[in-house]
Amino acid sequence: MKKRFLKTMVSALSIALVMGAFAGCAKSGDNNSAGNNTGSSNNTTTQKASGSITADGSTALQPLVQAVSQMFTDANPDALITVNPGGSGQGLKDAAAGTVQIGNSDVFAEEKLDQATAATLVDHKVCVVGFAAVVNSKVTVDNLTKQQLVDIFTGKIKNWKEVGGSDLPITLISRPDSSGTKATFKKYALDGAQEATGTALKEDSSGAVASAVKSTDGAISYLASSFLVSSANKEGLKVLKFEGKEMNKDNITTGAYPIWSYEHMYTKGEATGLTKIFLDYFKTPEVTKKISDMGYIPNSDMKVSR
Repeated sequence: MKKRFLKTMVSALSIALVMGAFAGCAKSGDNNSAGNNTGSSNNTTTQKASGSITADGSTALQPLVQAVSQMFTDANPDALITVNPGGSGQGLKDAAAGTVQIGNSDVFAEEKLDQATAATLVDHKVCVVGFAAVVNSKVTVDNLTKQQLVDIFTGKIKNWKEVGGSDLPITLISRPDSSGTKATFKKYALDGAQEATGTALKEDSSGAVASAVKSTDGAISYLASSFLVSSANKEGLKVLKFEGKEMNKDNITTGAYPIWSYEHMYTKGEATGLTKIFLDYFKTPEVTKKISDMGYIPNSDMKVSR
């Protein structure tokens, strides 16, 4: 009897242990499932950006914004960033009017818009860019003082021989008044002097400026460092020194070369939604590297400010 009772107890205990083991496995499986669900929840909270926005304005900043938008949309296939040129003035007007989400500009909004309109915009400085006088390759001069530049662009000096060059007439290649590049060059290279009428270009395009200078003997204009970083773009052009200083990163960041500006991306009011996500992306390490690679200067590298 005792033996039968003992066998019964052992069997019951064995069954209890087996059932306990199954229960433990089931409980463990629920935890893993919860973990997966948490992961799914986390993935949901970090969904890819989506929607569409448009930025227009500065042609000096346009190449960078286009490159960064491509990087951004590669990582966010449901997002669409459209980047158009038009000049800083146009970009600022469009941002203020609300027809675009971002207005790209080489200048502060107050320099192109009235005070009340400028006050509706929020500035996002993304980097710094330099600007330099460029001439046709047949020009033998390689350096100009500020006064010489002023005299050339105001029409006082009309031949390169007057500044130590060969006997070659000077042709001014003018940019539109909407150009932030023009505004920056006028302010820091020409001391605000009004340019004489030159060969006017219909569009504020760095490529158009370069082509006109390359194809016109004795021509002079000005271009951004971001455009001139490409050897193909520089072919057929000569980049002039200013007061003996080359336009390069060291000279710009220390203030030795004064013809530079912040590159701005303006929004009407505080940025929200996809616009904010895109602008925040400009602060990431990969974009900082892209800024340097493309001939712009990260704000953090500047030792002087304006």
